[in-house]
Order: sequence, then structure tokens, then C-alpha cells
Amino acid sequence: MSSTDAGQLDTAMKRPPRLLKNLAAKFAAVPMVLIALVIFVGCTIWTIYHSFTRSRLLPAPEKWVGLENYERLWSESRWLISIENLAIYGFFSLILSLSIGFILAALLDRKIRFENTIRTIILYPFALSFVVTGLAWQWILNPQLGLQNVVRNWGWETFTFDPLNNAEIVIYGILIAGIWQGSGFVMVLLLAGMRGIDEDIWKASRVEGIPAWKTYIFIVMPMMRPVFVTAIVIIASGIIKVYDLVVAQTSGGPGIASEVPAKYVIEKMFFSQNLGLGFAASTMMLLSVLIVLIPWAYLEFGGKKNG
Repeated sequence: MSSTDAGQLDTAMKRPPRLLKNLAAKFAAVPMVLIALVIFVGCTIWTIYHSFTRSRLLPAPEKWVGLENYERLWSESRWLISIENLAIYGFFSLILSLSIGFILAALLDRKIRFENTIRTIILYPFALSFVVTGLAWQWILNPQLGLQNVVRNWGWETFTFDPLNNAEIVIYGILIAGIWQGSGFVMVLLLAGMRGIDEDIWKASRVEGIPAWKTYIFIVMPMMRPVFVTAIVIIASGIIKVYDLVVAQTSGGPGIASEVPAKYVIEKMFFSQNLGLGFAASTMMLLSVLIVLIPWAYLEFGGKKNG
């Protein structure tokens, strides 16, 4: 064995095993891992199991009923309306929040005057709770006190804008409040991503004579893919669990026209005292998240590994 090989072998023997590296960080992560396993994974399994039981006021694991709760769930018009409302709210909320947030971020990225003040004003609604936002927009959309009354006092007496009392468009009234609150946060995320773009790219685009809007769309946006993914995940998590905004604005009305899955789950579990049906509904909400999350995770991580 040469001296070089002997030195490398000696160094390898002195090097600590990979499992013993960064022990302090690994020990610090143990509580977080245990909490995630016990609370998230454990409670998820517990919920799914009891969704197949006839649990009412209290869990009843011995009363196994199979798919009965799921069959009843998908036969209820209230649940079907809540799914339809969530789909409409989610689609438009995702598209409009990203679009408005990107446009606002691009405008502020041009280093306009009073940028800090404008950014603070736009971001301020995000600091409010959904309950406050819902109550504020309930007043704004009130036909006797809000926007409709103001426009009619200006002279346009035939103007009508009362979405919260119209069963066909009530979800869009809730959508307005949600976008008003969330667009500022999306703007801040995208603006931070834009400020991380190398200045040489802008210099090259100006030398080539490329308009600013083309630079943003064809150059900046592809480079901000991780930021967009983060924004989409945050928006999607808010869409799935939307509850307090609906309760504050309409309480699910008129009738059940603005019902959403999270409200349905709360109503069944705590007011109707039907835990089994509530667990089945919450399991379906989890399944909808996994249907989106698993393909994205495979394309984001598995695709790169295979490539």
C-alpha cells in the first residue's frame, strides 16, 4: 500500500460516520418530527378510521359501517354545493391573486416614488383577520349602506350590486373579499423574487431593445418558478380551509348557496353531532389536497432525481 493510500485510509477512519454529523441539529429536530408523526399522521389515520364508523356525539370505533358515510355524503346537495363553491372560489382566487399580485409587484419593481408607502397600504389588508375582512366587505356590499347606495346617491339610480343576497353570485362576493386580503401578500412574495433577479439580465434586455413587459413575461417569470410554487401552495392552503370569511359575510347563505367544505365539516361535527359524517367530509378534503400534491411532488422531486 502506498503512502498516499495509507493516508487516505487513515483520514477515512478518523472521519466520523455520517449519522454522527450535526448531532445538535438532529436532536433539535426530534420534537418537531415526533409532533408531526403523532399529531398530523396519527390524527389523520384516526380520522380516516372513524369516518367508516357510525360515530355521533362521541367516537364509536366499534360501530363499523363501511362506506355508508361516504355514500350519504355524496348524496347530500349541501355537500355538492360546497364542493362547487370551493371549485369556483379556488379557481378564480388562484388565478386572480397571482395575476394581480404579479402586476402590482412588477409596478413596484420599477422603483416608483413612495414605494414603501404604497407597498404598506397594499399589504395592510393581509394583517387583518378573515372575520374583520368579512364584516368589512359585508358592509361594503350591503345595498342599503355600501357601494350600491353610494353609486345611487351619485345619480345612477338604477345601479344594482348586491351579490351577498343573490344565491347565483354570492360566492363571487366572497371572492372579492378574499382577493382583496390576499393579493398584497402574493405581491410581496413575487416582489422579493423579482428583486433577486440579476441586474445584468435587465441590462442585457435593454441593450437588445426588449420591452419591459416582455422581459417580465418571458424572462423573469420562468426564473421565478420556485417563488410561484411557494405562492401557489400558500394560496391553495388558504382556499381549502376557507371558513371564517364565509361565516363573517354570509353564514353560508342565502340558504346554503355559499356553503364551503370546511363549514360543512364544522356544522356536522359540532352542531349536528355527527362525527362520522364530518370525518368523512374532512377525509375527502384531505384527498383533494393529496390529488394535487402528490403529482406535483413527483414532478418536482422525483422527475429531477430520475433525470
